[in-house]
Amino acid sequence: MLDPNVVVHVDEAAAAPGAPREVRGAANWARGAVAYSRGARFVRPALVDGSVGAVLAPQGKLSRVLRFTFRNGKIAEVDIIGDAARLGELDLGVLEG
Repeated sequence: MLDPNVVVHVDEAAAAPGAPREVRGAANWARGAVAYSRGARFVRPALVDGSVGAVLAPQGKLSRVLRFTFRNGKIAEVDIIGDAARLGELDLGVLEG
């Protein structure tokens, strides 16, 4: 699913204090993602500006959007957006089912 050389960009509002704003490599991102796994129950697949992504909305309040870029059938880039102004500019469609 992930390109081994995936690049993950995290905006300042989405990053934990002291966490890197860019992560390179599937193994590195997977290690970091484990720390955030407790919030996974609030994640839903979505269309983000017409592309595949995911939204994180605990108790119905949007807090993060992940926008994926695919190359050769694998996720090559991920943008993690948490800035309220940027979130408000996105065209989102949550996919149910």
